[in-house]
Amino acid sequence: MSSILKVDQLKDSGGNAIITSNGSGTFTSSLPNTGITEIDAWYLTTSYTASTVNDITTNLARINYGGFNKLGTGMTESSGIFTFPSTGIWKIEFIAQYQSSSDDDRSIWNYINTTTDNSSFYVASGHGTNLYRPNSGVHYVNSTSIFIFDVTDTSTHKVKFSAGASGISVRGDTSSATQMQFIRLGDT
Repeated sequence: MSSILKVDQLKDSGGNAIITSNGSGTFTSSLPNTGITEIDAWYLTTSYTASTVNDITTNLARINYGGFNKLGTGMTESSGIFTFPSTGIWKIEFIAQYQSSSDDDRSIWNYINTTTDNSSFYVASGHGTNLYRPNSGVHYVNSTSIFIFDVTDTSTHKVKFSAGASGISVRGDTSSATQMQFIRLGDT
């Protein structure tokens, strides 16, 4: 003999309803959203030629092409410094695209710089590679840095980005790959 369990409400240990039935087979849940609640991506809108590794302070915009749409509130940016919309554990990814027309072998660098006091920035993650153009023409290379940042205070925990090398162009426009991506992975 089989038995059928009829449930109108499932409660947690505190007596709060977490799953409720409307009586016709439709259930609603009041469980918290524990998935990813914030995703944002920005890009460098205009290329620049660097003389050294430079902070990127201008020509930044939220990606508005290719079907991208931010999730949640999104990041804010002022003079190249990004502010997080909420505390939590954040994955930051910086993808820089470089271009050279020179025959010289160049070392290029890109950095994710974080602060926890809204003042002193430190290199949290950096990546270097070489850009070499062995024959005539233009040569491109991408370099990526990734950092997991524990943002415990949105007024003090911020991030900025640096990229470049002598005589190298850091590419910026909607067809380039110079991007800053932010994903909130979970609570701090």
